[in-house]
Amino acid sequence: MKIKALMAQYETFCPQELAMEGDPVGLQLGDPESEVRRVLVTLDIREQTVKEAIAQNVDLIIAKHPLIFRPLDALTTLDTQQKLIWDLAQKGIGVYTSHTNIDIIPGGLNDYFCQLLGLTDVETFNDEGLGRVGNLPMTELSVLTERVKETFNLDHLRLVTYDRQLKEKIQRIAICGGSGGKFWPQAKEHGADLYITGDIYYHTGHDMLSAGLLGIDPGHYIEQAFVPLVAEKIRAFATGVTVIESASSTNPFYDI
Repeated sequence: MKIKALMAQYETFCPQELAMEGDPVGLQLGDPESEVRRVLVTLDIREQTVKEAIAQNVDLIIAKHPLIFRPLDALTTLDTQQKLIWDLAQKGIGVYTSHTNIDIIPGGLNDYFCQLLGLTDVETFNDEGLGRVGNLPMTELSVLTERVKETFNLDHLRLVTYDRQLKEKIQRIAICGGSGGKFWPQAKEHGADLYITGDIYYHTGHDMLSAGLLGIDPGHYIEQAFVPLVAEKIRAFATGVTVIESASSTNPFYDI
């Protein structure tokens, strides 16, 4: 299968045009006429991912976070980010990214989060189409926090609350992968008792609590769920292509 054929099949599920304006998605590196026999699916492309791709002898990496976020002013090995591109190009490994479009698309990453958490009656809660809100049977906050940790394989998470009211009852939950803190007002407007998203800022936490909205910040890395989700989608249509789920951790944070 050629890269262009794989792209065309994948984009019947996750079209590039659904990405937010200015979001660099699609084929970022490589020749669309090249043959693909082995694909690596990963959240991020970092030094360890590049080594893994080379060791696994893959032809294409499919990543959520773009390798190239802004136009390059040079391409040398002197810059760490540019070196990633250089090393992949030297080995003839292509890169395709699926960023906000995989968050927005029905059946994409945010819907997958809802599925994993067992939410029902799920709907989109913001104009961008990114976040989701849904319901659970009335659940104590202490139970919900443990469910989130188990679902996303976390040892710790941050709870947005002043007084650790872990017996608070939660029923309606909003969730947005990545850094979705700015969307909390829309989550509240859609009746959420609690909002789950990564990278919640200090003052955003204040504003949420003043409005009566609790929060869970499980970190940005829960988007690692992109890997099994997209790997499954590709295996369903890419007959004869070996799809490898990255075993590299690219989480830059370590709790001690």
